[in-house]
Amino acid sequence: MIITKKDVEYVARLARLELSDEEKETFAGQLASILSYAGQLDKLDTSRVPPTSHVPGLANVTRKDEAVCSPDELRERLLSNAPGREDNYFKVKKVIE
Repeated sequence: MIITKKDVEYVARLARLELSDEEKETFAGQLASILSYAGQLDKLDTSRVPPTSHVPGLANVTRKDEAVCSPDELRERLLSNAPGREDNYFKVKKVIE
């Protein structure tokens, strides 16, 4: 596939990049080389490969969301780190007059 300087300018504009003329020429050659290499995939025989929309057999790998302490214990743990405290609230300096 032939990538022109105009194609590189278009992509650079989309990416909000400012390129010199030398860079545009360099990137045109590099992009053409990359697309040519990726074009080799067209030569593969995929007639026996069924189309898929996702990788089969993949399961959710996140852990279960389980509480490790009661809300009261959590409140106490959080408030114990506060520099100032009044009842169940953080006590801070007045910021509005």
